[in-house]
Amino acid sequence: MLKRLEVKTTSRIQLIDITTNIRALLRSENMSSGIIVVYVPHTTCGVTINENADPAVKEDIIEVFDRLVPENANYRHLEGNSDAHIKSSIMGSSVNVFVESGALVLGTWQGVFLAEFDGPRKRSVLLKMVADHLD
Repeated sequence: MLKRLEVKTTSRIQLIDITTNIRALLRSENMSSGIIVVYVPHTTCGVTINENADPAVKEDIIEVFDRLVPENANYRHLEGNSDAHIKSSIMGSSVNVFVESGALVLGTWQGVFLAEFDGPRKRSVLLKMVADHLD
């Protein structure tokens, strides 16, 4: 089954923890075991799994992306958001999360994040829930 989360971003670049939203959808679907593919259908944002305990980690990730791919470099793309396209390509547009006993299988400190690189915008996060079927 395919589900959609709508996320409203508030800054040009930010990491938004969407783990709680994914858990809520998982509970509403009563899937006990399987996999969830988390996918963003946008060219200027991405999705990642990383630490969600210390907010400094998000700040560090953003800072490194800004150093690696500065906003105002000599890009050819006319819209002025080439850095966002490059950052999203580096980050990636999907992650997979296992589900066991009705819960996301994440490490103690892990969370799932939408990575906005060209906001603020309204973003969609698509969740493909694939339940295990044992014969």
